[in-house]
Amino acid sequence: MSADPVGTTAAVRRHEPCPGGGCLPGAFAVQRTFAPERTPNELTGWTSLDTADLELAASETARVCTTIRVPRDAAAGERYGVIWAQTGTPTDRSHTMTMLGRVGVRMYIDVGPGGEPPSDFKIERLYSTRARDGRGEVRARIHNTGGRALDIGGALSVFDGPGGLRAGPFSAKTGTTLAPGDLAEAVVPLDARLPDGPWTAALTLKSGLVEHTSRATITFPTTPGSTGAVAASAARQGRFPTPVVAGLSALVLTALCLLLSKSLRRRR
Repeated sequence: MSADPVGTTAAVRRHEPCPGGGCLPGAFAVQRTFAPERTPNELTGWTSLDTADLELAASETARVCTTIRVPRDAAAGERYGVIWAQTGTPTDRSHTMTMLGRVGVRMYIDVGPGGEPPSDFKIERLYSTRARDGRGEVRARIHNTGGRALDIGGALSVFDGPGGLRAGPFSAKTGTTLAPGDLAEAVVPLDARLPDGPWTAALTLKSGLVEHTSRATITFPTTPGSTGAVAASAARQGRFPTPVVAGLSALVLTALCLLLSKSLRRRR
């Protein structure tokens, strides 16, 4: 594993690569924070770097090699961490405050036998709101029901609106890596010029090969900060509804019976 810090200022800067731990079990998120300073965790204890200090000129790059040695007796499960590249200005008589700049890459490993754990999630709720700035929003509650962390993204389209209007796709902002068992909310800001509705909304979210779509008939509220009326029915992509499965099963069974009947007649 390697990382390439880049000097982005006009002066030579000293960069200090270092591993650090995530502050909570499970997720890296916009609304959550990493552990302060260089607080270690189990993963960072397994991690070593081939250098501790770099001096880079403007636009200069350097490669830092990272080695992760997992002990043989390590307990099964996911581990999270981050590798920082940090540069700072020390205090002196004219500067009483230390200014730090940091960039980093996340670390994720899963310890355990066999292949990777199954991945899956559910879109449990889809509803409309009116943001403080007056724009309509569609929000969805997401539940990670699988065994590994997920980076979820997707898009929303609205159609069958007033006068047959349609719009989108609009990007869904989840802002989080979702740990197993965790809940999060996807937010889709829409164009302020869209009428209140009603609309048919179709939200498709995806993480890797796992993809789900939820549809709802929504109406945006007129008051900022309030929730609109929703009639939703979530649908999971890639699976047929039960009536369709039952119908196909009946057709297959009928075809097999006809073939068996013809075969018996020929033998007679």
